[in-house]
Amino acid sequence: MNLLVPLRRLSDAVNQVAIVLSVGCILAMLGISFTAFLYKLITGSSLSWTYSLARLFLPWIGFLSMTISLRYGEHVAMTLFVRSLPRVMIKIAAGLCLGVLALFAAMLVWYGWGYFQGATQVYMVSAQIQIPSKFTAIVVPLSGVIILLHLVHGFSLLEHFIDDDSMIGELIESNDAENRS
Repeated sequence: MNLLVPLRRLSDAVNQVAIVLSVGCILAMLGISFTAFLYKLITGSSLSWTYSLARLFLPWIGFLSMTISLRYGEHVAMTLFVRSLPRVMIKIAAGLCLGVLALFAAMLVWYGWGYFQGATQVYMVSAQIQIPSKFTAIVVPLSGVIILLHLVHGFSLLEHFIDDDSMIGELIESNDAENRS
């Protein structure tokens, strides 16, 4: 149990880095698109490389946001069905769910690493801008490692273990505290 506390802190820190990277990728895409828009507005012609460069950030955004949503319990879940089960069955279903998540993450790492190693192409964004495909391929095994790391949080990743009554109570208390100040 003593090992779980630092691993959970590491998971939270990695999640913060993933959030920053995702926001950075989104801002880079927006910046590139806005540059293309301004260039077209000012000159009347378009830059050929903007679309190709901007789309290289999509795998990073997709895979990193998958790990972020998992960490906050915002993934696909059959909450209504699971909550109608007896408590023992909920724990079994949650254990199975975590097992499937672990298997999925392990497959991302295993097959993603092979994909990364085999990525030998170079994206020709323009004659001057050439980006190795390893830039986009590395996000696949990286996201698998992050998911495996997040699994140290256990059942708290699954929304059917969130206590609605305590959550509602906390919201009411925080709202009352804001109204008093």
